[in-house]
Amino acid sequence: MIALDLSRLLSRAGRGTPTGIDRVELAYAEHLIASGAPASFTAVGAHGGLALLTRRIADDFVAEIGAAWRGGSDSLAQMGQDRRVRQLARHARMALLAGSGRVLLSRLRASAAPPVYLLVSHHHLEKRRLIARLKERSPARFVCLIHDLIPIEFPEYAKPGQAEHHLRRIETAARFADALIVNSAVTREALQPHLDHAGRNPPVLVAPFGADLPPASRAEGPPFERPYFVYVSTIEARKNHLLLLNVWRRLATEMGDRAPLLVLVGQRGWETENVVDMLDRCPALRGSVIEHNTLPDAAMVGLLKGACALLLPSFAEGFGFPLIEALQLGVPALCSDIAALRETGDTVPEFLDPLDGPGWRTAILDYATPGSPRRAAQLTRLAGWDPPRWDAHFAIVDRFIAAAAGNPRPDRQSTTCVAQAT
Repeated sequence: MIALDLSRLLSRAGRGTPTGIDRVELAYAEHLIASGAPASFTAVGAHGGLALLTRRIADDFVAEIGAAWRGGSDSLAQMGQDRRVRQLARHARMALLAGSGRVLLSRLRASAAPPVYLLVSHHHLEKRRLIARLKERSPARFVCLIHDLIPIEFPEYAKPGQAEHHLRRIETAARFADALIVNSAVTREALQPHLDHAGRNPPVLVAPFGADLPPASRAEGPPFERPYFVYVSTIEARKNHLLLLNVWRRLATEMGDRAPLLVLVGQRGWETENVVDMLDRCPALRGSVIEHNTLPDAAMVGLLKGACALLLPSFAEGFGFPLIEALQLGVPALCSDIAALRETGDTVPEFLDPLDGPGWRTAILDYATPGSPRRAAQLTRLAGWDPPRWDAHFAIVDRFIAAAAGNPRPDRQSTTCVAQAT
């Protein structure tokens, strides 16, 4: 039996646009529900411990939040969907508050097959005692998914204190996980020193994510008369929006209404004063840069399909969801030349130095030109690209989790000692 943790999804109820981690937890929940395999759902309750969600509440919540994020063209229907998601999340939290962790432990102990506690977000992974107690009091194997180690590797792009917070998460995974899933070889290589430091060698599976995009909500042609480019990302320092805004300020100044458009899709994040100041106060960008803080997937698909290219100039990534989404839709991509995006995009995108403003400007103008040879060359490469798929992801993950469930666990005495030490 698998007990999948839904704490992250419950915390995201009411958010109009999901992050990459949100999409992964949703995909795992939908897969478990659709597979019909023995599964339970759990989350951290107000008491600070893990508690069991009733299957009916979990199934309804997963269905509604998935439908709300994928969305459609009817804004009133979308608002109603969002309200239902928030209501279901409240019901779930009330059930967690009224419930007891003893019910979850009883379910795990009564499982005919070795149970697995599965955490596919980083939510509460820093709570070592919570994980240690679960392993001490039940036969469950702990399998977790690590998305990236960016706050540790690039603390300058994280909130103050986030590097230490994330290090504690990774140390928890390194000490207690019976098996780990990662999204890329880049993430596995970054994780390995932490496993070495913990003196443990659990199996680690590299399993690239898939993309599950709905049909576009627009049946008509492109939404703009001018050529345009799309950047799908939370606005934060490591995403390098400032480079694009400086490029677009010059394009708008030099070309006026002939300049291509830049469409930004994503919420405003933290410590982005320079970017926000440009978006709110730069006269040259008015009419040339369009910002959507929340956008259902169906509307995003419509935007992407008509774009000259996806832009992805970030300084650091663990995987790069927008890249596979664009390529899956047949849209070219201009990407930062970093290892994670090369692994995800293979040889299809064009890769540029994230500090090379003139290089990005030249590529953008080229791709905006009808009949662009560079764009045509990428489309030729894209025709032979085999996109990663969720069914392939889960085919290997299901086998991996089954193997982890069948493997003997380390002795409980060592686990208890670690828990007491922390």
